[in-house]
Amino acid sequence: MCGRGRCTLRADDVARVCRLNNNNNNRLSRTIQIDRYQPRFNVLPGSYLPVLRRDDGDGGGGGGGGAVAVHCMKWGLVPGFTNKNEKPDHFKMFNARSESIIEKPSFRRLIPNNRCLVAMEGFYEWKKDGSKKQPYYIHFKDERPLVFAALYDSWTNSEGEVLYTFTILTTSSSSALQWLHDRMPVILSDESSVEAWLSGSASSKLNAILKPYEDSDLVWYPVTPAMGKTSFEGPECIKEVQLKEENNLISKFFSKKTGNPPESSPPPHVETESEGSALVHTINDLKREEDDESREITKCHDLQEDNDNLKPSVSSYPHQEEANEKKHGTKRDSDQLTLDSKILAYETKKPTVSASNKKKKKGDVKNTGDNQLTLFSYFGKG
Repeated sequence: MCGRGRCTLRADDVARVCRLNNNNNNRLSRTIQIDRYQPRFNVLPGSYLPVLRRDDGDGGGGGGGGAVAVHCMKWGLVPGFTNKNEKPDHFKMFNARSESIIEKPSFRRLIPNNRCLVAMEGFYEWKKDGSKKQPYYIHFKDERPLVFAALYDSWTNSEGEVLYTFTILTTSSSSALQWLHDRMPVILSDESSVEAWLSGSASSKLNAILKPYEDSDLVWYPVTPAMGKTSFEGPECIKEVQLKEENNLISKFFSKKTGNPPESSPPPHVETESEGSALVHTINDLKREEDDESREITKCHDLQEDNDNLKPSVSSYPHQEEANEKKHGTKRDSDQLTLDSKILAYETKKPTVSASNKKKKKGDVKNTGDNQLTLFSYFGKG
């Protein structure tokens, strides 16, 4: 699509840039309403632009031999059959798809005699990025003007005024510009294609020239988003701007190679084989220590259990033991009976403890000085 362009050419240069000034077959005969043309960096549909067409002497196309005219027309086709009381809408047909001009009545009837050329230094196209649109200026590398294939028509309004309008033909985008848009204007890059479009017969094969421009001398660069405003005008329109996105991508690219990693995210530690082996040995040592400790605790529990089994009950007497045996239907071993007899014999020989001695604290008990064994010493030997 082509909806904005730069046309700052002088009107008398249009024929020259279209490569027709020195061609005897297409001599410039006149200019028409050229005073309406105002050079602009931001032209859009509804603007007056100089158009090169075949001249029949009465303002229309067709005959006139090899004569051509530079005719100032409005961009945005208004078909001749439009109601004369209707307000013209120049944004409705400012482009025509070259693939379908033979099929649509608005364009098909114009192919035989109403073909024309439009010259611009460049055109603008917008790249969509979500809700944002970034404009690009597209032009030839050597700054020579672009020549577009176009169709024109005339319409008479209710007041009898005749209005000449034109539409620019588009084709599928070139392989180099597909990233930007799927359509582009038909660019006629040499004399043969210009001659074929302007003066060729309607029966000639036009598909050969209505094709994408694939040469590498068509270049582009980003310009200010202010281009979106129709009132924005001047050399600032074609001034190249640096995109912030590109800056961020470039900075990220170099930071990955030369930048230091942030302190908050240190690189992950890679465990070496020696470190892993040492860790395994440490875990094994801890397990062995834990097993040894468990065995020690088990041994202490066993000793405590043996000691509890050896402790006598001072209040147990033979008649009580017999009662318990009768009650529970159990018998003690002969060794246990012998031990109980010894403890009973010892208790009967033990001197009576006075009331004053009962008040003594535990641990104040001392040997009487003789060789008689105490209860504590007896079990200590065991």
